[in-house]
Amino acid sequence: DFLCISLVNGFTQLRYNLGDRTIILQTLQKVHANGNTWHSLNAGRVGNEGYLDLDGINVTQKASPGMNALDTHTDFFVGGVSSLNFVNPMATENEPTGFTGCIREIVINNRELNLTVTDPKGGANIGDCDGTDCGYAVCKNNGTCQVENSGFSCSCPREWTGTTCEKSIYCSQNTCGSHALCIPQPSSFSYTCACTLGWTGKYCNNKIKFYIAKFVGNSYIKYTDPFYGKRDLQYSRLSLNFTTNQTEGLIAWMGKSEDEDNDFLAIGLANGTLKVGINLGERISVPLVPSKYFTCSDGRWHFITVVQNQTCIKVYLDEELIIFEDIDPQRKYTALNYGGICYFGGFEIGRKVNIVTTGLFQKEFFGKIKDVVLFQDSKKIQLMKAEGYNIHDGNSGN
Repeated sequence: DFLCISLVNGFTQLRYNLGDRTIILQTLQKVHANGNTWHSLNAGRVGNEGYLDLDGINVTQKASPGMNALDTHTDFFVGGVSSLNFVNPMATENEPTGFTGCIREIVINNRELNLTVTDPKGGANIGDCDGTDCGYAVCKNNGTCQVENSGFSCSCPREWTGTTCEKSIYCSQNTCGSHALCIPQPSSFSYTCACTLGWTGKYCNNKIKFYIAKFVGNSYIKYTDPFYGKRDLQYSRLSLNFTTNQTEGLIAWMGKSEDEDNDFLAIGLANGTLKVGINLGERISVPLVPSKYFTCSDGRWHFITVVQNQTCIKVYLDEELIIFEDIDPQRKYTALNYGGICYFGGFEIGRKVNIVTTGLFQKEFFGKIKDVVLFQDSKKIQLMKAEGYNIHDGNSGN
């Protein structure tokens, strides 16, 4: 299997093979080879339907019956390869040669690759393309870069300031404490302070302890499992107590959530009832809902346990088995490779739940969570010792 983008006689070409045949797409127009024109290229496939878009002009190969998964376990190469032996003879029309030119802003599965000296795994014979201190994307937030004798300067849009336009003008005079993050609120020409775990108050100056975590909608906890390396990932288990009066919300997400390929086990609410999602591989996300309606948005405490035994999923709500399903009798993927990461209530600030979960859940969690236990551990997770923002003490009040 392979997926390859190349230049052929001045045209851009996409070739991929999912195991049965090689599919070839070629752009309708040629690439300007004058060395000073930037081109925007979008290429990829959904199942076995391919698409190739050069500067907004799209060519698509309609899907036909056949293989629809790309099984590759090699490194990802840009501009050339360490050995031409790696290149499948069908991947290029002519003899494969390295690319001469400039490449910037590579995004793979919605994740941008950092084209720096240190970020890639390896490489050779790469130089700075811009040739000036401005480089690419030095000025953030649509700032314009000017080359100066002493380096560069950024001309910023009116809502941004700082040497690289990295600061919002609404946060330039903020009074958030040292345990806070300033969040600009352009609509009200103001800002709010997002408090790190263990702190609360308008400016995040009040220290708190909690055993029950209260989530207020722009909150999240990210827990890193210290025992991940010793886990048997074919037999996962997550249990917790929660209470809410909202009908929608993400309660828990086991998985890295960096891109669509990451395995995950998710628990949340949809239309006031419980919904569980699981992906053990190849982006095959299976949403599970109980056959009869159980209301969970009644403000009472509910106890949930999700058990994954290879491809068999059991979900218990208040000690009652409400879902029991084998999501893949063929047992193609049987392990939950969650990367040792668990989110509760939502994701990092600025990451929307409906986007990260690709519509599985609609919004962040409003409510309380306690007694979180992973696998068969004898101790509950200490939520206080994780990372996160805007978590209140759920012990006090309702």
